[in-house]
Amino acid sequence: MRTVQTALGPGDPPVAAPEPEPGVTALSPAATAAARLATSRHTAAEVDVPGGRFRMGDASGDGNPGDGEGPVHPVVLSPFAIDPTPVTNADFARFVDATGYRTEAETYGFSAVFHLAVRAAVHEVMGPAAGTPWWLGVHGADWRHPHGSRSDLEGMDDHPVVHVSWNDAMAYCRWAGRRLPTEAEWEYASRGGLDGARYPWGDRLLDDDGKWRCNIWQGRFPTRNDLDDGYLTTAPVRTFAPNAFGLWQTVGNVWEWCSDWYDPGYYAHSPERDPQGPPSGSARVLRGGSYLCHDSYCNRYRNSARSANTPDSSMGNAGFRTVALGPVT
Repeated sequence: MRTVQTALGPGDPPVAAPEPEPGVTALSPAATAAARLATSRHTAAEVDVPGGRFRMGDASGDGNPGDGEGPVHPVVLSPFAIDPTPVTNADFARFVDATGYRTEAETYGFSAVFHLAVRAAVHEVMGPAAGTPWWLGVHGADWRHPHGSRSDLEGMDDHPVVHVSWNDAMAYCRWAGRRLPTEAEWEYASRGGLDGARYPWGDRLLDDDGKWRCNIWQGRFPTRNDLDDGYLTTAPVRTFAPNAFGLWQTVGNVWEWCSDWYDPGYYAHSPERDPQGPPSGSARVLRGGSYLCHDSYCNRYRNSARSANTPDSSMGNAGFRTVALGPVT
C-alpha cells in the first residue's frame, strides 16, 4: 500500500513494501556489449573517487536519535566513479522519451508536495500527511509537474529530477547501465576527503562572508522561508560550489536514494570492506537532506545524516545520483 508519508523526520515509521528487483553488481561477459550501449545513454560526466579508508558515521555529536548514525566505524572502499550531480530533469526526460517509462507517482496519480509550493486546483489537494502537515498529497504531481498539475519544468532542465521513487531510480539505472551508490560510497564521496567533517566543505555551515553554501531552509519552518540562499524549492544542480572530489550539492537541495536497505542498528555490525547494507528491510536509505531541512526539525544536511523511505514513495524533495557499474572491457 503506497503512502505519501515522507518518513524523513523523527517518528515517521517505514511501512512494508514489496521486494525490489535485484541490482546489478557485476558485468558478465554476455552483458558487456549491452552495458557499453547503456553507458552511452547516461551523459553526465563522472567523478573518479579513489578507494580508501575513512571513518563512517557522526563524529561531531550532531546525529538525530534513532537515525543510526553511530557508532563511528572504519570503512575501506574500492575505487568507484560517481555522478558529480544528481540526475537532472533533462537526464530523466531522455530516459522517459526513449522508453516510455511511467513513474510510480504517475501510475498512482499523486505524490507529496510541500504546502508552500503547491500549484494545483483545490480539488486536487488530498490533504496533509499524518504527523507532517506541511506535506500534502497532490493529484497530478509528478516529475514533469513538481508542484502539481499547474506547474511544469520550464527553465528547470538543470534542476534535479524529483518525485522519483527508489524503484523509479532503479529503472533509470537499468536503462543507463548504472547503479545507485551504496550508503558508504555516498558518504565517502560527500566528505571529499575531509574525514569526520560535518559538511562536504568542513564544519562551518556558512562561508567567511556569511553566505550559504547549500540549499536548505532559512526562517521559521514550515511557515516562513526567508530565501536567504535564493530558493524555496530545488536549485540547479551546479549551484554553490563542489567539494574536493568534484561533487555538487551532496547536502541540501534534494535527498538522494542509495542502494541499501535501512536499519538504524546496522553500523554496529557493518563489515569493514565495501559494506552493502542489510540483506533485507522495508525501507531504503536516503542521504543528504533537502531544501526543507532546518535545525529546528531536520538537521540532516550533513555528511553522516541518514533517513529512509519505502521504495515506492515519491516526494518533491528526493532524487538520486548514479555510480558506474565498473570498467567495460
